[in-house]
Amino acid sequence: MSNPIVAIVGRPNVGKSTLFNALAGERISIVKDTPGVTRDRIYADVTWLNYKFTMIDTGGIEPESKDKMLTYMRQQAQIAIDTADVILFVTDVRQGLVDADFKVADMLRRSKKPVVLTVNKVDDFEKLSADIYEFYNLGIGDPIGVSGASRLGFGELLDEIVKFFPEPSGDEEEEEIPKIAIVGKPNVGKSSIINRLTGENRVIVSDIAGTTRDAIDTKVSYEDKEYIFIDTAGLRKKNKIKEELEKFSIVRTVSAVERADVVVVVIDATEGVTEQDAKIAGIAHERGKGIIVAVNKWDALPDKDDKSIYRQTEKIREILSFIPYAEIIFISAMTGQRMTKLFEKIDQVIQSRTLRIATGVLNEILMEATSLQQPPSDKGKRLKIFFMTQVSVGPPTFVIFVNDKELMHFSYQRYIENKVRETFGFTGTSLKFIIRERESDTK
Repeated sequence: MSNPIVAIVGRPNVGKSTLFNALAGERISIVKDTPGVTRDRIYADVTWLNYKFTMIDTGGIEPESKDKMLTYMRQQAQIAIDTADVILFVTDVRQGLVDADFKVADMLRRSKKPVVLTVNKVDDFEKLSADIYEFYNLGIGDPIGVSGASRLGFGELLDEIVKFFPEPSGDEEEEEIPKIAIVGKPNVGKSSIINRLTGENRVIVSDIAGTTRDAIDTKVSYEDKEYIFIDTAGLRKKNKIKEELEKFSIVRTVSAVERADVVVVVIDATEGVTEQDAKIAGIAHERGKGIIVAVNKWDALPDKDDKSIYRQTEKIREILSFIPYAEIIFISAMTGQRMTKLFEKIDQVIQSRTLRIATGVLNEILMEATSLQQPPSDKGKRLKIFFMTQVSVGPPTFVIFVNDKELMHFSYQRYIENKVRETFGFTGTSLKFIIRERESDTK
């Protein structure tokens, strides 16, 4: 089950980023007293009681502004609204109810999404609680007073948010069909890939950046297997918008990646791998998804020779060094080159993500690894590794029991991971390791 998406929206300077940072538990968004300063939609995972959700911070909405930057931010906030499961509408008790709040409320009402109305900057509930009632006039629900700066009122707010989360799907068959997110920058050929795989133009293909306005799920059958492909609009180049407004469509990419089992990061062969590609791959890596790097438009690459794939692979591995496990395939949606191989790669990655290794076999590998390279020590105390066991899949997750977690250096953990991969493969998927302490190997 993917995390629900909660989008924080409201006009500029009502304290959205301050509230976002407080709920996320860390300072992520830029906070400054100037309209339009939150120029990126930033996301963070939030846990409340037994619920986990992904929260998106947006730039302020100026409903009628003619300013190019504010108009653009309004458009991007609309994308967040369209993608969200729940909208957190933030207003400002100090400024009171203003005309722009009514216009934002109308915009949210048309979305037909659940809206939680929040009145921010209620730093003193005794003095300001009566002022909250004014916001009932918006006609969009009961206002909840909070203070992002003082971290007040969060319990009631979070309780209200989680009320709207969708129940887990009862459709077991649908849940079993693997979901594949096709992500990447505009014009790298994401929609063309899906059209080639389906054999029909089910997704609009255009040379205009950002044509794919909404994430689209397409069911595809291949050799008696079914797959659900999630197409997304790509991330725009920063210099496309004057003054570098934002990193664009993070919300849609996060939403698609969150729902997916495998993420296909599409790269343009004629451009090569870029920093933006690394950012997209990083989102998939952080969330423990299977990753395939699909280098599209291979047919359009000039002056190819028998070393071209090798050179491109080396460059990709260098820039995407944080995902050495990712599978790489060179394709052409235009000509169909290696498109059926993409299904083979997807199947391999899905198999790796669901692979379970018996504890006995794992510990044989562990014993061999520790005998070949002794565990590290610090100040006369040596790391003892008692045993390892796999506790879950998707991604494969292992618990290693040791005498002292502080002695388990990252480099030695990576060494053990490499030994596990050498033996079992785990093609295209990250592995998660949890280190736990035990006082003695006799317990």
